[in-house]
Amino acid sequence: MTDAVIAVDPGRDKCGVAVVSRLEGVRWKNVVPAAEMAAVVAGLAERHAIDTVVLGDRTGRKDAMASLAALRPGGRELTVSLVDEHRSTDEARARYWRDHPPRGLARLLPVTLRVPPVPVDDYVAVIIAERYFNR
Repeated sequence: MTDAVIAVDPGRDKCGVAVVSRLEGVRWKNVVPAAEMAAVVAGLAERHAIDTVVLGDRTGRKDAMASLAALRPGGRELTVSLVDEHRSTDEARARYWRDHPPRGLARLLPVTLRVPPVPVDDYVAVIIAERYFNR
């Protein structure tokens, strides 16, 4: 198993992308337009010398797989593995609130009722990478 992966939470409009190392943790994460996901992954694969992409197995998986299959960053073929992302959005929301605690009256709401003000697809990508390492 590799030390670092590029994780992708695929979607129709946007994708979460993260570079995660088993030893160093999260090196990079962001939410990118779905149309730009393959180019972002190719750039990250070259910059970080990573050959393994882990991909969430739900919405947008087929289109993402097709985009990733065509990539040859630095002339290297990428290995793409599917990872179960069941309930990862709920976990990502909880992590978002842990990293960005609410203030004022919002802090009195239960975590399950809070809606982050930004997409959490990048957090989902990190969770996908962690699930890959833990299996």
